[in-house]
Amino acid sequence: MLKKLSVVLVVLVLASMVLAACGGNGTPAATTKIKVCQVTDTGGIDDKSFNATAWKGVQLAIEKYGVDGKYLESQEVADYEKNINAFIEEKCDLIIPVGFFLTDATKAAAEANPSVKFSIVDVSYDPPINNVLGQVFQTDEAAFLAGYVAAGTTKTGKVATFGGFPIPTVTAFMDGFARGVAYYNEKHGTKVEVIGWDVNDPNKGLFSSSFDDQAKGRELGVSLMDEGADIIMPVAGPVGLGTAAALKERGNAYIIGVDSDWFLTSPDYADITLTSVLKNMDVTVLDAVKQVKEGTFKGGVTVGTLANGGVGLAPFHNLESMVSADLKAELEQVKADIIAGKIKTRP
Repeated sequence: MLKKLSVVLVVLVLASMVLAACGGNGTPAATTKIKVCQVTDTGGIDDKSFNATAWKGVQLAIEKYGVDGKYLESQEVADYEKNINAFIEEKCDLIIPVGFFLTDATKAAAEANPSVKFSIVDVSYDPPINNVLGQVFQTDEAAFLAGYVAAGTTKTGKVATFGGFPIPTVTAFMDGFARGVAYYNEKHGTKVEVIGWDVNDPNKGLFSSSFDDQAKGRELGVSLMDEGADIIMPVAGPVGLGTAAALKERGNAYIIGVDSDWFLTSPDYADITLTSVLKNMDVTVLDAVKQVKEGTFKGGVTVGTLANGGVGLAPFHNLESMVSADLKAELEQVKADIIAGKIKTRP
């Protein structure tokens, strides 16, 4: 009799354990997944630029760590705060606002919700905020290389750049590009001219005042070609696609992409894409998600450089023959000198 009671008790205990594991209703309980939530700026998730590259990092996290990922697109400035707050209400484990224009909305939300984790792309805070990891990139380093190669391949002796808005994350590209051209001139005794940016007078910079108006990009592209530029680096998100379209139509001019490898993300312009200045936000986003998953997340800043692969220069792809072996060798030396600190890419 005692033996039978013991067996019954064991069975009951095991049954209760199974029910507990199944959430008490006989069906397996779902494992709670980490939820990663991205808020775009007005360029949209498929901007072929920084929103898309950051989202690629979320997709990599979905594949590698099994997290849930979602995004909200901001159509206007008022959407920044609204979208961030919507994700706070959803209890996202990590909110990823993308872009300089989300600086204030992210700061306000993070300070009001200290238990919510944020990792903002292209922004760092001083002093740091405990629950915000800033992702910043020394794009001036990679843009310096782009300027150097542009100066070494131009046929007209004129290259150009323009930005979306005069904000630090944009002008860093333009500044690095112009300094790379100047360094090439210094080394070779040439006088390649940069149209659209003056490192000594930022007020002379050329801007589209938009990150999505492709018609404006086309207009600026035509104007810059009319001034003699045969290589143009737009730093304005999808606006640059309008520039690429203008260059392709006229011919004998080339584009330098930014943020992602335009040869891959904008294949319609593969044959006129000399190279791209890479801002590898997918790498830093993936690392931020990893920190949340492993419980090591903390506020502060992570910096992408040439040395750690956070920034870089894309291959020349179909235009490989435009860049001489000597220029490629010089480019590798310039890169090494930047990493070693022998060349300063910013004042």
